Parts: sequence; C-alpha cells; structure tokens
Amino acid sequence: MYTENALLFPKQAIPLLRDFGDLRWQALVKDVLAQDECHEKTLAFMLMMIRLNGCLACETDSYRAMRGCISCAQQTLRRYQDIEEELVRCFTESLNDIRLFAKEHPTLEIRCS
Repeated sequence: MYTENALLFPKQAIPLLRDFGDLRWQALVKDVLAQDECHEKTLAFMLMMIRLNGCLACETDSYRAMRGCISCAQQTLRRYQDIEEELVRCFTESLNDIRLFAKEHPTLEIRCS
C-alpha cells in the first residue's frame, strides 16, 4: 500500500530527476550527483526539493506520501518544465542558505553515513 518514503527528500531520488529540465538543469543534476551526500551542493539540491515539494507538510497517510517521494518530485518538476531558470534560481538560493548556515555554525559537525 505505501511506497518507501524518507522523512525529507532523499538523495537517491536525484538521478531520477535528471530528464525533467533543459541542459542547464541536466548539468546541475549531473554536478550534484558527482558530489558526496554531505557536500553543500547535494544538501542545497535536497533543500530546494524539500521546499518545492512541500516535504515538511507531507503526512505519512497522505496521497502524496502514498505515491512516494520520487513521484511527488517528478510531478513538482513537471510544473517547472517551461521555466528551468526558476529551478536554477531556487537551487542558487538554497546553496546560499546552506553556505550561510555553515558560516553561522562553524563548529557544527555533519556526519554522513
């Protein structure tokens, strides 16, 4: 009944979003995939998708959650098909937020599995 979901947008969903945009989007996804899971670009991409998808408000028994994170993300990106520059802008904003957070919390240790 339920698909496998994460609490927030999962890194393993990123490769499945590569073909949902123009060449800039595809290059961005390729660049993010080349990074480890704790790299600022990976974190920024995940933050962007959390914001775009509304992951924080997703309930485990909602229709969205039952369909799964990947289906939800793909549906969200379909809404941006003609405005890829907006997606790149959202990524840049999320990357700036990640960098600002890291700067404001220099002693915070991030552990990756």
